[in-house]
Amino acid sequence: MSRTKHFAEAGPGFLIGIDAPVSEPEPPGHLGHRARMRAKLLQAGPDALLDHELLEMVLFLALPRRDTKPVARALLARFGSFANALAAPLTDLREVEGLGEAGAAALRTVQGAALRLARAEIIDRPVLDNWDRLIGYLTAVLSREKVEQFRVLFLDTRNRLIADEAQTRGTVNHTPVYPREVVRRALELQATALILVHNHPSGDPTPSRADCAMTQEVKAAAAVLGIVLHDHLVVGNGRHLSFRREGLI
Repeated sequence: MSRTKHFAEAGPGFLIGIDAPVSEPEPPGHLGHRARMRAKLLQAGPDALLDHELLEMVLFLALPRRDTKPVARALLARFGSFANALAAPLTDLREVEGLGEAGAAALRTVQGAALRLARAEIIDRPVLDNWDRLIGYLTAVLSREKVEQFRVLFLDTRNRLIADEAQTRGTVNHTPVYPREVVRRALELQATALILVHNHPSGDPTPSRADCAMTQEVKAAAAVLGIVLHDHLVVGNGRHLSFRREGLI
């Protein structure tokens, strides 16, 4: 708040200066909106923001000269939720008017940060004792993928996660898996146990005959070198299936 000087007549020929407060004008348009959103975030926390408001906050830094509200609403209209917008394919993001490369990069940055935070909850810990966190992490990584992806979790002698690596990507309903390559990588990492993971973009985690056959091939190849296959997880949309729990391994 600034001050300005007013003058009052104190008597014939005399003026007295009086300081009076003057309110700063509110920033115009979307700049004032941004200030209010920042204050809301900092004072009440991210849970106080709706999906479109949180998207706006993500886009503020990437699009400093644009009104990000229409872009955020366009993302929600196209993808349905904050999480779906973050995980949307880059080709689809490029079709959203006003987003641009900078906006798409901002969404990818937030997605990457979220996955790293989830991964930090399971790295260097016995994954079999942190099953819910493991499933939460794998769901975040895979449940919104549009094509099949095959991953391997490499574990040490205490079943702590050494590495989580994407081995191959395939089509909407198939991904090639090479048991020898899985075992070779396990030897390189000095892993003593494995958990196989792949997603079904259809949302149905029911394994196919090919899934079951591949699992047995990896199990046999790993056993020759004393490497244990703990499980094979299939991730759908909000659902997952464990080969171990289903008696398939």
